[in-house]
Amino acid sequence: MTQLLPLLDALRPIAGKPGRPRQRPQMVQGDRAYDSQAHRQAMRQRGIRPLLAKRGTPHGSGLGVYRWVVERTQSWLHQYRRLRVRYERRDDVHEAFLRLSCALICQAHLKSSFC
Repeated sequence: MTQLLPLLDALRPIAGKPGRPRQRPQMVQGDRAYDSQAHRQAMRQRGIRPLLAKRGTPHGSGLGVYRWVVERTQSWLHQYRRLRVRYERRDDVHEAFLRLSCALICQAHLKSSFC
């Protein structure tokens, strides 16, 4: 939530259409965590139309129904201390530990579902 405006300021030009590339997106979508008048005003000052969900209103899209799957998977990965606190400087070593932990998680999940 605190990194929304620095993220918008750090966006690179958007290419794809002929002519001068856009420096900012036309619209930004966000969930209820970004719902504040300050964020909306800052986006409008940058020429960006905010499309942020309002707090306290039902979403109706059904996207939040399965959010726990992502959070559960991240908590499984954070059980491995080497991933929770990144000691590795090299990306390839960190990715190797990430893949190893994913394999161990899959093995444990398959083992528990077949036993």
